[in-house]
Amino acid sequence: MNPKATMAKAAEIIAAATGNRGYCTLAQLDGDGYPTAATISVSKAQGIEWIAFCSGLGSNWAKRAGQDARASVCFNSSDPLYNITLVGDVEVLTDPAVKQEMWYEGMGWYFSGPEDPNFCVLRFNTRRYSLLLNEKEGNLRGML
Repeated sequence: MNPKATMAKAAEIIAAATGNRGYCTLAQLDGDGYPTAATISVSKAQGIEWIAFCSGLGSNWAKRAGQDARASVCFNSSDPLYNITLVGDVEVLTDPAVKQEMWYEGMGWYFSGPEDPNFCVLRFNTRRYSLLLNEKEGNLRGML
């Protein structure tokens, strides 16, 4: 598969995991400089360029992003086989329009609505990527 098709396939996989349909792993550095990884649902994504997550301002994810923005995101599966690893930075967004845009039904379990003052959006911006898809679809590494 050519690089453009591999990127498109990765974007398709990420899009299929948005909202209540799936999750990925978000890894960040904690206050002591150690990596910490946890699963998180994806609110919205723009291909592999950026991925938005919904969280609370008091969450470890938001706190860690405030201390050190460096992070990594991983989507993987054994059937069909793929591993999409993205490396970049996380920013904490509290703009009301962004919160409204990223809100999805499942967030109602945790927040009263997109206007909830504790609700925030974590936007992961990709700097580099490693797309390991099955042999028929190809593998690709690069920088954005």
